[in-house]
Amino acid sequence: MSGIEYRKFITAQKPLKSLVGKIKTKSGRNNSGRITVRHQGGGVKRNYRQIDLKQVNAGESAMVETIEYDPYRTAFIARVLYRNGARSYILAAQGLKVGDKVASRQDGPADLNPGHRMRLKEIPVGTFVYNVELKPGQGGKLGRSAGTSVKIMAREGGYANLQLPSGEVRQVMEGCLASIGSVSNPENSMVTVGKAGRTRYLGIRPTVRGTAMNPVDHPHGGGEGRQPRGLKRSKNYWGKGIRGVKTRKRKNRSNMFIVERRK
Repeated sequence: MSGIEYRKFITAQKPLKSLVGKIKTKSGRNNSGRITVRHQGGGVKRNYRQIDLKQVNAGESAMVETIEYDPYRTAFIARVLYRNGARSYILAAQGLKVGDKVASRQDGPADLNPGHRMRLKEIPVGTFVYNVELKPGQGGKLGRSAGTSVKIMAREGGYANLQLPSGEVRQVMEGCLASIGSVSNPENSMVTVGKAGRTRYLGIRPTVRGTAMNPVDHPHGGGEGRQPRGLKRSKNYWGKGIRGVKTRKRKNRSNMFIVERRK
């Protein structure tokens, strides 16, 4: 799928100036100037859209004015107009169109229309939601990338069991807010990059294979001509295993909320 096809849902080309800011790029460097994340840097200039992940205008319905592209995320965003004249950007739900109404209810149930936001305790079991909070009032953290959704499996003891896109089942407090539906732009995974230059536009620099390096530079390096890696298990740039290695901390405080691990 080309970029022209999957952007046919966009209705505005330029963002609202009052909701745009700048983010300084770090090129993968920390506060000491050392590169801690490799293969990052360059890229085109882009403006950051201020997304309202909390939707603080509780109880007020809003009308969708535009569906726009956001260079900092895979999903589309929607510009909404509230009754008091305020405007904000929210994550667009799949199927949301210009002229639709979206509402945020924190004190009672609302219609189960795409984009409507309410507390988990008010949403029926089996409903798909997105932009889910981990703590009340914190803003959405789960289910924010293109085409994703979180399923409400059960509710008990003041918590809701949510099945994440990875297959993990996790407990979240019932007082947390979530939006009805799934995130827009599910075709994002089918986009064909097409050329190396487009990857550079995104700020991703080239990656050199370990087998193409010298032994001093990588555990897979060396050999006359094209050689196998010569190791039982593949390793990364720093000599650590990369296949089947668990990266989650064993003493992570949030482990107590995980009901079932991802497959």
